[in-house]
Parts: sequence; structure tokens; C-alpha cells
Amino acid sequence: MEIGYLIAGLLGGIVLGFLVQKMLLKGKADKIISDAEFKAESIKKDKMFQAKERFLKLKQEHETKIKERERRMQSSEDRAKAKENKLEHKLSDLNRKEKDIEKIKSDFDIKYQGIALKMKELDKTQEKRVNELSKISGMSAEDAKESLMKALVDEAKTAAMAQIKEITEEAKLNANKEARKIVIQSIQRVATEQAIENAVSVFNIDSDEVKGRIIGREGRNIRALEAATGVEIIVDDTPEAIMLSCFDPVRREIARLALHQLVTDGRIHPARIEEIVAKTRKQLDEEIAETGKRTCIDLGIHGLHPALMKMVGRMKYRSSYGQNLLKHSREVANLCATMASELGLNPKIAKRAGLLHDIGKVPEDEPELPHAILGMKLAEKYGEKPDVLNAIGAHHDEIEMTTLISPLVQVCDAVSGARPGARREIVEAYIKRIKDLESLAMSFDGVASAYAIQAGRELRVMVESERVSDKKAEELSFQISEKIQTEMTYPGQVRITVIREKRAVNYAK
Repeated sequence: MEIGYLIAGLLGGIVLGFLVQKMLLKGKADKIISDAEFKAESIKKDKMFQAKERFLKLKQEHETKIKERERRMQSSEDRAKAKENKLEHKLSDLNRKEKDIEKIKSDFDIKYQGIALKMKELDKTQEKRVNELSKISGMSAEDAKESLMKALVDEAKTAAMAQIKEITEEAKLNANKEARKIVIQSIQRVATEQAIENAVSVFNIDSDEVKGRIIGREGRNIRALEAATGVEIIVDDTPEAIMLSCFDPVRREIARLALHQLVTDGRIHPARIEEIVAKTRKQLDEEIAETGKRTCIDLGIHGLHPALMKMVGRMKYRSSYGQNLLKHSREVANLCATMASELGLNPKIAKRAGLLHDIGKVPEDEPELPHAILGMKLAEKYGEKPDVLNAIGAHHDEIEMTTLISPLVQVCDAVSGARPGARREIVEAYIKRIKDLESLAMSFDGVASAYAIQAGRELRVMVESERVSDKKAEELSFQISEKIQTEMTYPGQVRITVIREKRAVNYAK
């Protein structure tokens, strides 16, 4: 009985606990649902508020854009109205001017008709007078006109030649003395030795046995040396000498120095050749930079860019018509400084421009530009002043001269290059220039013969005395000099001497 009550009480407790737990779970679920609904409502309100703010912002931006567009349209409309008003004013002015022109034209037509009538009367009177004069003189009007024009032309030529001669003599008296003084002083103060270089260097050896070692087995050493230096090595029957041939003096110098080290060391094989050539090239680059630096120090030129300084050093291994380019540039720099001082110009800028005037001859990439223009671009790239740039670019008349330093550099370049012994020309070019001079003189009427003497510095022209008078000889000398200046290129100046000789020959029998 008691067990039955116990079981019944246990079952009742379980049922009661289940109901209590169910009620608790239901309360928690209701709370979670209510919390979730509250959060959802809050999120919904936030999103709606954000959307409203976004809408208001977009609306404000849209209104701003519309207002800006309207403002622009109004501005464009105002400008269009202003232009329209201007056009109307101009149109009215044009109409008024057109009426004035029509009035002036009508007045002119009336006056022109009266003038035309008077001109006809004058023509008739003139024709009548010409006919009367023709009857009196026995010459037609055309013949008289031609005779008068010929006389006037001859008289004008004679007067012009006399005036030109007088002006030339006066200019010589005023300028020749001072110019000669400046040039002679400059040359005496800065004259330097001139080096003559070829495209071939000679490497001397102690004995012909060294030639075999340089050639190597099956020629492998000489091939390796040529490939490493870019220089053609000529080994022939010349005793105790090897020829190094290359148009680039820097490569030729690298080959010569490398060959000297190899022969002195005695170890000659392809690997050693490549090592020595690379080492020699580096040493020569350092020497080029040092040469450029030392040149600038010697000349007192400061602030030159290292790249330009290195190009100045490379000039040591370049030549122009046999004249060493570095010595030529140094000489031009000193000449420019001296002449600038004499003329009251800035000697430092003149010296700088003189040193750099041929810098376009030594770039490593060799672009297809005239060396004066290339040098100007390089100097501009490395920060040189406009006066120096113009002097470099204009020293061969590639560009227009804009400063007083430019003609000074051009003159000093000509003085350094045209001085006797400074340069050597190719024989064919020299002979062609001499023949061109003589042919040019022979092209004039009345010239019997012409001879270019003193290496083309003087041209002697023999004329026929029957066809050329003394006054005509002076005119002929001037015309030949003008044609030489226009058509030929030559260093220095050419003196033209016209010789007219009258001979009377008889024979006693």
C-alpha cells in the first residue's frame, strides 16, 4: 500500500517537474522572441534613418548639380548675348564703312575720269614732242632710251665700284691694325704643339718570335684580342713591328696598352687576353676622367658636369685633320679668353665655350647629327648657360648667333685650325679646291688664264687687255671674290689679284 503511494507520489512529482520546466522554457522562449523583435525593430528604424539621410544627401547633391548646370547655362547664354551684341555693333560699323567706301569710290571714279582725260591729253602732247625730237636727233625713242640706260648703268657701276673700294680701304685702315694686333698676341700667347695621328698605330716588339706567341695556335690568340678590343691586328713582314688598325683611337689605345702588358707578362692565351683587356679598359676610363679633370683645372674652369669633363678627356684620343682635338680645344679656349679680354667681354664664359665647342665630336653613341648641334644638346643636358650653348651650336653657322661670344668662338676655331702646320688636308680635297678656284676664275668673261698659288691662299687672274679695261679689272676682282665667298668653303682668306698687261711687240729686220 505504501509502495503504491510512493510510486504515485513519484509520478506526480515527475509530472509536476515537467510542467514547471515547460513553463520556464516557454517563458525564456517568449523573452528571446520579444528581444529579437525589439532588435529587429531597432535595426529597421536605423536602416530607415540611414536611407532617409542618404536620400536627403543625394537630393541635395542633385539640386546642387542642377543649380550649377543652370548657372553655367546662364553664363553661356550671357556670353552668347554679349557676342551677339558685339557682332551687331561690328555689323553696323561694317555697313557704315561700306557706305563710306562706296561714297569714296564714287568720288574717286569721278576724279579718275577727269585725270584719265588729262592723261590722254598729256600722252598726245608727249608723243608729239617725241616725234619732233626724233626728227631733230635722227634717233628713235627706243634707241635713245636704250643708249641712256646703258650710259646710266655704266656710270652707276663705276661709281659703285669706286665707293666700295673707298669703303673697303677705310674699313681696313680702322680695323686691320687692331684685329692683327689681337690675333697675333693671342697666337703668340697660347701656341701649342700639334700632334698628327692616323688610323694606324705601330706596336714595337723586341724580336719576331713574339709575333708567333701573339698569333697563337691556329690564330686563337689574335682572334681573341681582335674580338675583345674591336681592333684589327696586322702581323706582316715588317721587322719588329705589329700594326693596330682602327678608326676609333680609344679602342686602338686599349689594344696597344693591353698588348704591351701581355708581351711584358709573357702569358698570352684567350682567358688572359680578356682579363687584361677589361682591366686596361677600366684604367683608360679612369685616365680619361682624370685628363678631363686636369684640363679643367689647368684652364681654371669650375663647375663642369662630370659627364662633360669625361668627354673633354676623350678628346685626347680624337683628331681632326691630324690636329689633336684636346690640344685644339685648349688652344681655342685660351684664344677666346684672350680675345674676350681685349674686347671687354667675359673671359671665363668665352674660355668655357671655347673648350666645349667641339664636344659633339666625342660622344660614345655617335648619333646622326652635326657635331655643333649635338654638342649644344649635350651641354644643355648637363646644365650649361645659354651663352655657352649658342656659341657651341653656332660655331659652324648651324644656328643663328645671338651673343657676342658666338662669333668669337667661331673666329678662334678658324684661327686654331687654319694656322699653317696645324692641320693636314687630304691630298685629293686640296687638289680639288685648287682646281675649283681656277675654274671659277676662268668662268668670267675676258679671263685668259688663272693660277692658284700659295696653297690656294692667292688667286692670280690674267685678263685680255683688249676686252677688259682698268676699271673693269677692279670690278672683275670684286666679282670673283664675291663668287668665291658664296660658292666655296676654304680656311682663312683668298687674295684675288687681277693682272692686265698691254704689250707692244715689233721686229726689226
